[in-house]
Amino acid sequence: MELRKVTVGVVHVSGPADGGAVVVLPGSARSVDDYAEVCERLHNSGLQTFVLESIGGVGHEALIAALDELSLRWVHLVGDDDGADLAWQVAARHFGRVSSLVVAGHAHPAVAGADGTVLDATCPAVEVATTVVLGRGDNRAQAYATGRHAYSEYRVVELDEVDTVPSQAAAELATEIVLRSNPW
Repeated sequence: MELRKVTVGVVHVSGPADGGAVVVLPGSARSVDDYAEVCERLHNSGLQTFVLESIGGVGHEALIAALDELSLRWVHLVGDDDGADLAWQVAARHFGRVSSLVVAGHAHPAVAGADGTVLDATCPAVEVATTVVLGRGDNRAQAYATGRHAYSEYRVVELDEVDTVPSQAAAELATEIVLRSNPW
């Protein structure tokens, strides 16, 4: 694994250098190690991973600048927890930089949460193939309502026996990422 310093912090880079780029935006409560098994599976599928050590205070414009610093023009984006919120923003606001989106447990920011709160009513729809992976405690109604904010192929994967994605569902999450990253 290689550590690269960019303006938004440290990025852990690993996997085949000639593979497609998968950028992982972890939730603030997670560490890079929480994605080790997911990344290993992605490497075995020929994908290179870029895992941000922290997304604290990083906005969509700053992340795009970091992708430029890493010479990543076209990426597969993965987000979890508040990293999912950032992933939605980047995919929605930077068409042409994201080729697919996989998020764990979070609906599009313009969808009202269970309490009626909307994170960002101005967030545009995404126009890339998108998957939302849900664990047992995630709100299915919001995930399915997100479909109207995805102008490409959209799917929801429900893992009823899993409480926490990715720690309890690394194989399932990696599978969804591989499916989305394959040009078929």
